[in-house]
Amino acid sequence: MNKDENLAYIDGQNLHLGTLNAEESWQIDLKRFRIYLGRKYNVKYAYYYLGFTNEALKPLYTKIQEAGFILYFKPHHETLASNKKGNVDTDLVFDIMETMYKNKGEFNKIVLVSGDGDYMKMVQFLINENKFEKILFPDQRKSSSLYKQITRKYFDDLSKPDTKEKVSKNK
Repeated sequence: MNKDENLAYIDGQNLHLGTLNAEESWQIDLKRFRIYLGRKYNVKYAYYYLGFTNEALKPLYTKIQEAGFILYFKPHHETLASNKKGNVDTDLVFDIMETMYKNKGEFNKIVLVSGDGDYMKMVQFLINENKFEKILFPDQRKSSSLYKQITRKYFDDLSKPDTKEKVSKNK
C-alpha cells in the first residue's frame, strides 16, 4: 500500500438507515460509492461493517463485495443472532486502532462513513494524530451533535445534492 493512500471504514447499518430515513429517502449505489471514495478520498481499501450474517441476505453481501468493499461481520452466537442488533461500533473502532498500532506508516489517513456519535472519541484521537481525513455523514441533519466539536474540514454530507448525484442509485 502506498503511504499516500487512505483507508475507509463504513458502518453499513448506519449508512443504510441514514439514507433510507433521510427527509427524502434515497439509496447508495455501491459501485458508484466505491468509485467516489477512491477518486475523491484516494481510498485504497474500503471496509464495510455489518451485523450478524443472514442467509437471506447473501445476494446483498455479494453486491457489496463486487462493488469493491471488504466485508466484516459482527460475530454473534448463532442462537442469539436473530435477537441482536448489528452494533458494529466496537469492532470498527478496534480495527481502526489496531491498524494505527500495527500499520501507522503504511497508510495516509482514515475516512469514516457514519453519523453515530459513538465514534467521536476515536475521531478526535485520529485528528490529533494527523491520521483522519473525513467523516462522511449519510445525512448530516441526523448525525450526532457531538460532531459539532470538529471543524468543517473533517466532515461532509453524502446527502448534499452534488454528492448524492454522484453516489446514489439512478431512479
